[in-house]
Amino acid sequence: MAGLFDASPGKPSRLLDAGAGIGSLSSAFLERCVEELRFESIEVSAFELDGRLHEDLRRTLSGYSSRLPLGFKLSGGDFIEEAVNRIQFGGEKFTHAILNPPYKKISNDSRYRLLLRQAGIETVNLYSAFVALTVALMSPGGQVVAIIPRSFCNGPYYRAFRDFVLQRAALRHIHLFDSRSQAFKDDAVLQENVIIKLECGGKQGDVTVSTSTDDSFADLTTHIHSFDRIVFQDDPERFIHVPTSPELNALELSAAIGRSLSDVGVTVSTGPVVDFRLKEHLRDMPGPGTIPLLYPGHFIGQRTEWPKPDFKKPNAMVRNAETEKWLYPNGYYCIVRRFSSKEEKRRIVASVVRPGSFGDAEALGFENHLNVFHEGKRGLPEALACGLTAFLNTMAVDESFRRFNGHTQVNVTDLKGMKYPSRAALVALGEWAMRQNGEPTQAMLDAQLEHLTA
Repeated sequence: MAGLFDASPGKPSRLLDAGAGIGSLSSAFLERCVEELRFESIEVSAFELDGRLHEDLRRTLSGYSSRLPLGFKLSGGDFIEEAVNRIQFGGEKFTHAILNPPYKKISNDSRYRLLLRQAGIETVNLYSAFVALTVALMSPGGQVVAIIPRSFCNGPYYRAFRDFVLQRAALRHIHLFDSRSQAFKDDAVLQENVIIKLECGGKQGDVTVSTSTDDSFADLTTHIHSFDRIVFQDDPERFIHVPTSPELNALELSAAIGRSLSDVGVTVSTGPVVDFRLKEHLRDMPGPGTIPLLYPGHFIGQRTEWPKPDFKKPNAMVRNAETEKWLYPNGYYCIVRRFSSKEEKRRIVASVVRPGSFGDAEALGFENHLNVFHEGKRGLPEALACGLTAFLNTMAVDESFRRFNGHTQVNVTDLKGMKYPSRAALVALGEWAMRQNGEPTQAMLDAQLEHLTA
């Protein structure tokens, strides 16, 4: 992280370390100053809420006083509160910032949420709040280096944060750790972490993307990409993609893949049945007056196993006035699990719902852990449902999806933001899939993707 800062010899440095702990990041920055950065003077502002760490933090920083033209200030105050005050009423600006911010969700009616709104910041987590506030506190040309979860790259909850940062800073560098378990083996990390470098007020240009398996950086690889491969020009959500090789992937190379889901005439929705809210209407097995209730566990590849006698979840739901609004008519659908299991090679796992799997059932209930592709809350033509499923199960789609999604969850917004073949091409792909004996293999799906026509 310290190695990402550009040298500015002969100039003063004002470093911000928000959530400084015992000063590990500041120490790394100062060590590099000793070796090569050669600033005229250095002033460190270290914020740490936990007073028990202040003695160690002070010892860390004071250890550089004899080696550098260094001054430092320790603050035990609340960084969010103090930063908002500085933004509103004026205060010292910083030239450099290095941070590993705390991770904690911010509720919509919390004091922090109200404080942040006073600074024009709308976000849902402490880590993104710290980064946004840091950007707002930087002087023109200021450099920010932070290690943060990758969840800000996609999804609706971080859209305002992405807008805030990209409007005020140029994205210069992204470092991605390929392995969750290796780089952060001491923590229960459910999503990838990235290191980002921002230049505040800078003109956006190419972005350097580096990757390593773990924090030894022994297999570090680095590539440079144009910004339009990182944030697509026609993407209103401004998802941040992290390509890991300079080569275009199959989706980027194909002239047949460039439609939005609305162009295809299909909608995707989260399964509407939240089981704990409808608990009194759920049944372990189907019976008179019930309809099938479908969970991810009912789908094994392209096979539907329903009902499952030893299933830990209910197989059915009573159809009545209270449940009717949550139901879909029986038909062909493409479904994608919202959470993939650790054993699966792909993040996106799609299956076809076939009406014949449920006897004479007139309606279906889709549980909340499924995403459902449909037409106006009705089923799809069979070939279209099969084509969507085949397309979504290709490795090219998985690779493209991983470029902007760094965790195990697949949300509706992610699926809406992807590019698709035309409706006619999807139907043709579905007709091909239906002609195969059994379920097409991964190799067959990937090969067939090359034959799509616009």
